[in-house]
Amino acid sequence: MRRIEPRPEDRSSPVELFTSTDRAREYRQKLLGFMDECVYPAEPVYAEQMAAAGDPHHHPQILEDLKTEAKERGLWNLFHPHEEWGPGLTNLEYAPLAEIMGRSPALAPEACNCSAPDTGNMEVFTLFGTPEHKQRWLEPLLDGTIRSAFAMTEPGVASSDATNVEMRMDRDGDHYVLNGRKWFASNAMHRNCKVLIVMGKTDPEAPKHRQQSMMVVPIDAPGVRVVRNLPVFGYVDREGHAEIEFTDVRVPSTDVLKGEGEGFAISQARLGPGRIHHAMRAIGMAERALELMCARAESRITFGRKVSERANIRDWIAEARIDIEQARLLTLKTAWMMDTVGNKEARTEIAAIKIAAPVMALRIVDRAIQVYGAAGVTEDFPLASMYAHLRTLRIADGPDEVHKLTIARAELGKARAAAEAAR
Repeated sequence: MRRIEPRPEDRSSPVELFTSTDRAREYRQKLLGFMDECVYPAEPVYAEQMAAAGDPHHHPQILEDLKTEAKERGLWNLFHPHEEWGPGLTNLEYAPLAEIMGRSPALAPEACNCSAPDTGNMEVFTLFGTPEHKQRWLEPLLDGTIRSAFAMTEPGVASSDATNVEMRMDRDGDHYVLNGRKWFASNAMHRNCKVLIVMGKTDPEAPKHRQQSMMVVPIDAPGVRVVRNLPVFGYVDREGHAEIEFTDVRVPSTDVLKGEGEGFAISQARLGPGRIHHAMRAIGMAERALELMCARAESRITFGRKVSERANIRDWIAEARIDIEQARLLTLKTAWMMDTVGNKEARTEIAAIKIAAPVMALRIVDRAIQVYGAAGVTEDFPLASMYAHLRTLRIADGPDEVHKLTIARAELGKARAAAEAAR
């Protein structure tokens, strides 16, 4: 991965935030063309193929067609920062691309092999996988021939505090035996899902953040049972959010990622980039919702006047533009800091965008629904689905409240340090 060397005088410079590279601009133009020429026209085809299949987890042909086209255009694995496996874009270079893909969340990310949770899992395999893991799992994931899921959240505990995770991973010779139940394992219902990365407790007596480990588990391993899919606001997502039961699942010790007790360290490496990807896709959804709101307001007349001429609608449109620009700037600053000073130093900003972007996008989508009236809550338009996913995003990858704790701790730490220095 290419690393930008920071200059102290530029750390907060807004000019640096707007600085891009020729290759980033080239990828952006290519991706915009792909969206206009292929992705948006494929949306009604996708809906027709899903309806005809009668299976909410069907993998439609149109997606494979889009994947083939994306590969041919060089728009593949754009997220991957390691040049061995992808284009090696920095976070700042990739962020605008994630936003563009967020405009068609059901198609564009998977078409370019940039879907969560595969992006995070591929990074985990890249950083912590053995040569066997890379050959068996990473390479097919990078080729887009299989999918994966991440199993951490549990129904029996408050998983926003990951130290609560109860799944047992007990050592038995050269294996571990897994027993427990996970849920909201996103992607586990995808027809191509073949492998899980599972977090559980290997040593309950170890220090608080050394009790957990992550292991690689094939989804068809003996003792793994997919109990059910979990709808989200009534939507049955194609990739699914599975509840999975693990009963005496035997995992070779060679399938422990990084080492016993490294689960928390891996999760932090995995979640930083993932959160910025989520934020940018949320901004993309907000942009599309604003476009839809404007188009609807211009085309409908109530009580003798265009809806767009109503003062409150104009306020909503203006506020939407302001909110999007603010969120985008914060996200780009965060991406730049991740590239220059690292994820640890950018943790406050990462937490902030994870809160700000979904809340902002949710508000814009909600107002767009209001402008559409009853049509806005149907599946005739993408707004209702966007709303469901954005509301869920305020919980996924850590709820807002956990990220606020991170920000508050940092601010209080600065205040205490300043007070101490003044004594």
